[in-house]
Amino acid sequence: MSTLDIDTVQAFLLVAELQSFTRAAEALGTTQAAISMKLQRLESVVGRRLAERSPRAVALTAEGAAFLPHARALIEAHDRALSGDDKPPRPLLSLGISDHAAGPELVPLLERLHAVSQLALSVTIGFSRQMLDAYDAGEFDAVVVRQEGSRRGGEKLTEDGFGWFAAKGLAWRRGERLPLAMLAPPCGVRALAIRALDKAGIAWNESFVGGGVTAVAAAALAGLAVAPLARRIAPAGLVDIGPADGLPRLASSKVLLHSKVSDPTKLAALRTLAATFRSVAAAR
Repeated sequence: MSTLDIDTVQAFLLVAELQSFTRAAEALGTTQAAISMKLQRLESVVGRRLAERSPRAVALTAEGAAFLPHARALIEAHDRALSGDDKPPRPLLSLGISDHAAGPELVPLLERLHAVSQLALSVTIGFSRQMLDAYDAGEFDAVVVRQEGSRRGGEKLTEDGFGWFAAKGLAWRRGERLPLAMLAPPCGVRALAIRALDKAGIAWNESFVGGGVTAVAAAALAGLAVAPLARRIAPAGLVDIGPADGLPRLASSKVLLHSKVSDPTKLAALRTLAATFRSVAAAR
């Protein structure tokens, strides 16, 4: 009787999620050819073609889509079996993530880390500067943050363009003070927006201070103010009023991964994190 191999099923899950052999190989720290061979072995065992390959993308077949929930259930059962009470606690991967960098990538990122990693996760969201300070103090294994000042190093995950986002019904005329919704200091995006407005000679007032980007976006959606946000994380329902209303162009900002881990399991998880972030960011 044929049996399923955990490694091949994990490779299938990554290919399904990332829709790319290249990104799946990057996440697992192996080669595209090795991922392709794993999928071929899995297809041989189940007796069905699970994915259609093309030069640009990989898509699941109907059989692959039907197999997907069973594959996830198998990996979850495998993880539960390994985390029994008689087993030592799972190693902890501690991550710090900038609130302005997290965006829509956070949910798929956590899903994929859970699917392919045996690690317990600790995730803290906060300002880039605070996350970097905590990282430097040894509180995190890795951080995903916006580039800060002249600090060098880090692995580039994406580069964000910014806009002035507001609800469609926001009433603001040139010459009036621009109502802003922002995070409190020391938010780098806040500083970026204020510098641009001051340089352009546009008066502004702080109409809303949020404890997180979700709150800032909610204030903009409610029509309270204009929020400087990365286009990647701006929610549906907001429009960039900058070009139409003559607001200054905001500089782009890199999102970087800083890490200092040597454990192979944690390194593999961070490769998954980087591949997932790039994949989701590129799709938006």
